[in-house]
Amino acid sequence: MQIDPEQYRIKKGLKVNLDTRSTQSQPLYKSKNDYEDALAKQVKELTEQQELLYASNQYAVLLIFQAMDAAGKDSTIKHVMSGINPQGCQVHSFKQPSTLERQHDFLWRTTLRLPQRGQIGIFNRSYYEEVLVVRVHPEILAAQNIPDAPHQDEAIWTQRYRSIVDHERHLFCNGTRIMKFFLHVSKDEQRKRFIERIDTPEKNWKFSATDVTERAYWNEYMKAYEQCISATSSQEAPWYIVPADDKDNMRLIVSRIIVDTLKGLEMAFPTVDKTRLQEQAAIRKELSR
Repeated sequence: MQIDPEQYRIKKGLKVNLDTRSTQSQPLYKSKNDYEDALAKQVKELTEQQELLYASNQYAVLLIFQAMDAAGKDSTIKHVMSGINPQGCQVHSFKQPSTLERQHDFLWRTTLRLPQRGQIGIFNRSYYEEVLVVRVHPEILAAQNIPDAPHQDEAIWTQRYRSIVDHERHLFCNGTRIMKFFLHVSKDEQRKRFIERIDTPEKNWKFSATDVTERAYWNEYMKAYEQCISATSSQEAPWYIVPADDKDNMRLIVSRIIVDTLKGLEMAFPTVDKTRLQEQAAIRKELSR
């Protein structure tokens, strides 16, 4: 089945209502083997595009993954990026900020990890935590010691949305192409995955009691995501809401979006001038003796 990335892309200015967006989608594969073949094909395409990205050295690519716990961020990154040359890709996971990071503006720590030209950078969580978890837990904002921060109204979030949009537009103008993925998992599916982590010894390490604590704020998080995505999806840095109850489907959708976006850059391998070709011909002749 053909995947249309536009089906998942959030257009600029669209007001998002997650209740109307399913966490499930029609299966994109007929069997497990069919899924594995389809993913392998798309991973191969992605590998080819990454080679072009690295060789042409014009663009940087930033992939941002945001989701509730157990939505599948780690496994999606692992499977979709499985064919990528490690020299051309870096993954950064952002957890609670350190004391040093809290002494800077909220974009500082992620700016230090942005990909350079020719590279793919992946943010597992990102600066968006500052308008998600911080919004759900206002005590975190209060502890940031921002002068005259309007903690009791909406202005602080509007300001941060504007900072994010301006930041992403700046990156776009300087050659960074950004894709942002919200992996949309249902509360019931999250519950099943939490139980699986508890019941499976090999997955015990993935489970934390804080996961359940945050689950109690589900509605608050959904509202925060709706407002955040509505305010920050743009032509330069679009959000994609990807159904995440079926992990295999999700991986096929994410990989297709990345591949199509890279193909849209119409990259090419650098051409070698006549002088360089003559030099290479002379070297080849010498090596053939």
